[in-house]
Order: sequence, then C-alpha cells, then structure tokens
Amino acid sequence: MLEQRLDAEELMDDPALPEAVYRRVLADLAKVNRATLAYRPTLEFIAKALAGRTEFTLLDVGFGQGDTLREIAGFAAKRGIKAKLVGVDLNPRSEKAARDVTDPSLPITYITGDYADLMSDKWDFIVSSLVAHHMSRDELLLFLQVMESEARLGWFVNDLHRHGLSYLGYPILAQLAGWHRIVRMDGQTSIARSFRRQEWLALLDEAGVEKAQVTRKFPFRLCVSRIR
Repeated sequence: MLEQRLDAEELMDDPALPEAVYRRVLADLAKVNRATLAYRPTLEFIAKALAGRTEFTLLDVGFGQGDTLREIAGFAAKRGIKAKLVGVDLNPRSEKAARDVTDPSLPITYITGDYADLMSDKWDFIVSSLVAHHMSRDELLLFLQVMESEARLGWFVNDLHRHGLSYLGYPILAQLAGWHRIVRMDGQTSIARSFRRQEWLALLDEAGVEKAQVTRKFPFRLCVSRIR
C-alpha cells in the first residue's frame, strides 16, 4: 500500500474555496495538529538547537492559521527567551485568518507572499509544518537548498509519514472528531502525498544538503532537520 506517492491536489488548495469554508478548514487543521501532537517535534528541535541562547528569529513557511507560531511564542515566553517570529504564506486568506485568532501582544508577524522574498536577512531558524508534501519536487529541492543556505542555527521540516496504518486510521479519527469534510478528505490525501525516509534521503542528496537528519516522530510524523 502507498508504495508510490500520490500525485493529486487537495481540496483546500482550490482558490475558489469560499473564505468562510477556508477559515473553518484552517481551524480544524489546528485541532488536528493538537490532537496528533504535531507541535512537539518542532519545539523539541528549537530547544535543542538554541543551546542556551536567549533570543532567536524564526521564519515559518506556510503558516496556515498560525497555530505553530503561537505554540513557539508560548514556548519562548515560558523560558524567558526573546523571539521574533514571522510567518509567510502564499494564500492571502491565511494572513487575516491567523491574525484574527492571534493575541496582538505576541511577537508574531504574518505576511502574504513567497518565502524567497524574505531571504535578504538571514534567519536563525526556518521551519515548516505540513507544507513539504504540497510542493513539487523542484520546489522542495529549492526549499531545502534555501533553508540550508539561509538558516543560521538550523531548519526543520515537520511533515507526515506515508504509512498504511495512518492512511487507514485517519478517516476514523477525523469522523469521530467531527472535523470538516475537507479536512477528513485532504488528510488522507496528504498522507498519500507525503514521503518516506529513503525518499527524503534521495531529495537531500539531490539538493546537495549534507548532515541533515530524517527522524520518525510519534505518531506518523517524518521530520527532516539540520542543526549547525
């Protein structure tokens, strides 16, 4: 099962999707992230890579509803660490949706646009969550190269693991949780579009990125990281 990656678009990527529906999908995706412990790998990476530093800058590529950035802000605040957090997303509807549910006192800036336009200043960290499987092969290779070039302390790709058990089990979880129909359908598509360890290793090799790690995280996450 799932020996080959699925080549298909996801319903939430349709630009014709009504804004109200898009917002509901983003809100339910944030619930999925919390229910599946999705923030933990990213926070563990930042804690390790900081190595005692008391401040950092971070760019989150494809922030969605901004829930990962809010978790990172909370992580930093609890530890007395100064953080400058920026999210960039190609979909303009994400910016307003994220701002509407984010405390304005948090050190987070949301931007609509291409991450490549924000590379004039180097970042301590560049991260993404559930974005890599949306990219074409060429886009992902470029993304790996840019992160390797621009992230001073390290970078982290938090994505799904293409696994038969999660593919079959996710629709049951989504149905029981009452998540939006698009979230239920796209979730299974996302799993089928995601990568396996050997595929990530081949991508890293093709991108010319050395010393990166590919790590499985419970449940059914496959994360790619680089710490300087």
